[in-house]
Amino acid sequence: MSELFESNEILQKLPKHLKQFIKPQNYEDYSAIDQAVWRYVMRKNVDFLSKVAHSSYLEGLKQTGISIDSIPNMYGMNRILKDIGWAAVAVDGFIPPNAFMEFQAYNVLVIASDIRQLEHIEYTPAPDIIHEGAGHAPIIANPEYAEYLRRFGEIGCKAISSAKDYELYEAVRHLSIIKEAPNSKEDDIASAEAKVETLQKNMGEPSEMALIRNLHWWTVEYGLIGSVENPKIYGAGLLSSIGESAWCMTNEVKKLIYDINTTYKNFDITKPQPQLYVTPDFAHLSLILEEFANTMSLRKGGLSGIYKLIESQSLGTIELSTGIQISGAFTNAIEHEGKPIYIQTKNKTALAYREKELVGHGTHTHQDGFGSPIGKLKGINLAIEDMSPRDLAAYNIYEERVVNLEFEGGIKVSGEIITGKRNLQGKIILISFKNCTVTHHNTILFKPEWGIYDMAVGKEIISAFSGPADLNSFDLINHKISSNTIHIKKTKERLVLETLYQQVRDYRQGINKTISRTKVLEQLIEEYSDDWLLPVELYELAYLGQEIELCEKILNHLQAIKENKPEVGHLIDDGLYIIKNKSKVK
Repeated sequence: MSELFESNEILQKLPKHLKQFIKPQNYEDYSAIDQAVWRYVMRKNVDFLSKVAHSSYLEGLKQTGISIDSIPNMYGMNRILKDIGWAAVAVDGFIPPNAFMEFQAYNVLVIASDIRQLEHIEYTPAPDIIHEGAGHAPIIANPEYAEYLRRFGEIGCKAISSAKDYELYEAVRHLSIIKEAPNSKEDDIASAEAKVETLQKNMGEPSEMALIRNLHWWTVEYGLIGSVENPKIYGAGLLSSIGESAWCMTNEVKKLIYDINTTYKNFDITKPQPQLYVTPDFAHLSLILEEFANTMSLRKGGLSGIYKLIESQSLGTIELSTGIQISGAFTNAIEHEGKPIYIQTKNKTALAYREKELVGHGTHTHQDGFGSPIGKLKGINLAIEDMSPRDLAAYNIYEERVVNLEFEGGIKVSGEIITGKRNLQGKIILISFKNCTVTHHNTILFKPEWGIYDMAVGKEIISAFSGPADLNSFDLINHKISSNTIHIKKTKERLVLETLYQQVRDYRQGINKTISRTKVLEQLIEEYSDDWLLPVELYELAYLGQEIELCEKILNHLQAIKENKPEVGHLIDDGLYIIKNKSKVK
C-alpha cells in the first residue's frame, strides 16, 4: 500500500487495516473545470466566512497550506499538517463510520479526493475534497478543537453498531454516489432516496454508533460556536457549502444550545438542516463527549454491553474485571438476576491483556469460539481473582487437581486444572482444564472430548466495545466496497470545454499570455451557451485589465444565461460581486 501515499511519522503509525481504505489522489486527474469549481467555492466561501466563521478558520487556511486558487495536493498538505501533528489521506467517498473515526484517533484526516460537479457546486451529499480539505482541515489548526477531534475518534471507533447501521451506511454511500454522478436517472436517485428514508425510519433502538454519529454531525459537520444570538461557524459541512453557510445564518434555521440531549436528534443527509446547535466554546464539546462516553458500554460493560455486541453481529471485545479481554463475534449470554454469568462467541476468538494478545491464545487456538463463566463462586464471598495463593489452594484451585466449581447462577465447571495465567498485579486471569465438563443446569456447554477448556476469570464485565483488543489478532483487511464512485468517459464536447477552461487558467497564471480571451468567449457563446463559470472567470481577467468592451460582451452573455437558467443567477451575481469588490485572500 505504500505507493498510495507519501508516508510520514504520523501515517507510519496507522494500522494495516486502515490502509486498505487509502487510495491515490491522482492529482493529474483534476481538470481545469474542477480547479475552477474549487476556486469559485473557496473565493466565495472565504469572502463570506471571513465574517461568520470562527476566527480559527482563516488562520487555519494559512497554517494548513490550503490555496484559494488550486485544489490542495495531499503530499503538500501532509508536509505542512505534520507541523501541527496531523496528516491526511485520500479515500473513495464514504468509508465505514468506525474506520472514519479510527483515522481521527490517529490524527489523520480522511479526505474524499473527488470533487463535486459544477452542477452541484453549492452542495453535494457526497464527501468531496472541498468538504474535507476546505472544511475540516483549517479548523484542526486550533489545538483545542484538534484534540476534541482526536478524542472523538478514539471514543467513537469503540462505539458498538447495530446490523442495521451498516445497511444504512451502504445505502447512504450508494445515494451519495449516484446523486453526484453525471447522467444519473431521476428514477434511480428517487429509489435510492426512498431506501435511505425507509431505513432511517426503521432503525429501531439507536445503537451507540448511531448516537455518537449524531454528535459528530451536529458538531464536527454542522456545528456553530459562540452565542445563540450571534453564532460563528466551525462545522465542516457548513464551511464547505456556499449555500448552507449563508442560509444557516438566517432566522429560518433554529439555533439551539448544544448539550447531551443533542445525542438523540437524528439528521437527514439529503436535506438542509432545520436546526443547528451552538456550543459556547470548544472545551464544551469535550465535556459533552465525555458525558456521552460515560453512557457507552466501553465504560459501563455489564449485561447490556454483551447484548449490544450480540446484536451487532460483528467483531467486538469484552473486558473482565481482571483485565482479560475476549475478542470475537458474540452469540450468546446466559444471565442471572440481571447479570451475565456465561458468555459465548463463535468462530475465531482471541484472548488479550492490555490490548496485547495472550501467548498461545490467538485465533488459531480458539478458532471454533470461546465460552466462559463470569462472576463469583456460589457461597463464597471472595472472588477467584481476589484469592491469594493460599486461598486458591484452600478451595482446591491448584495445578493437577480435579476441581468442581459452581458459580452463582448455576454454571458448573468440572475438570483437572492444568495451569493458570496471572496479570501484572498477580491476579489470576485464566485457568486451563483438561477432561472438563461445563454445564448450566441440564445444558452442556463444554464436553471433555472438545479438548482443553480455557476459563477466563472475572467477577464482572467492565467494558464492551467494537473491534478487537489486539489489532494484530485478526485479519481486518477484508473490507469490500459495494459501490464505487462513478467516473464516466468524457465526451468530445466535454474535453473541448475543459481545454477552454485550461486556456483561461494558463492565461491567469501567466503560463500563456497569447491566448485570445475574446475567441474563447465566442466559442463559449457558440458551443457552450449554458456554461456560466468560465465567463465569470473571463470577466475577472477583463475587469482587472480594465478592458471595458470585453467586460460588456461578457456581462451581456451572462445576462442571457441568467434569463435562460435563472437557477444559476445568484451564482453569477455572487461571482461578479467578489470580482468587483476585489475580495482576495493572500
